[in-house]
Amino acid sequence: MPRGEASYKERDVVNIGKSVVIKGELNGSEDLTIEGQVEGTIQLRDHVLTIGPNGKIKAQVFAKVVVVLGEVSGNVSASEKVDIRDNGSVDGDIVAPRVAIAEGAHFRGSVDMQRKGAQPQAVKPAVAQQAQPAAPVAQTATPAAAAAQR
Repeated sequence: MPRGEASYKERDVVNIGKSVVIKGELNGSEDLTIEGQVEGTIQLRDHVLTIGPNGKIKAQVFAKVVVVLGEVSGNVSASEKVDIRDNGSVDGDIVAPRVAIAEGAHFRGSVDMQRKGAQPQAVKPAVAQQAQPAAPVAQTATPAAAAAQR
């Protein structure tokens, strides 16, 4: 087995079973798979969060990668990728540089796929400039333009 694969498979993954219900704030520093219910906030900023087929989440989610096979109601923010698999469901807004939505998945919300380091404010001034009246144009700038006006 190549060295890269071995380190990936040995990575710690915590499982929350389907009978577990958590209300409040969930923080962690390892990969997490949720099969139960969570309400509140989930923060795994440098790790992978997997919502299993039985998982039901009503929370704001922040992780490196979010994989959804169950149900998420709330906004999802990932620094790398959000992946909604077949039969997975997200009702909320997604912010991630990469988003995958499989055929058979459900999604209702908006997607913001800004790259890392992009400034969201950079778009707003361009919109504001469009609302301002255009500068007046000289009536006869060139002989060709004067001929075109006749």
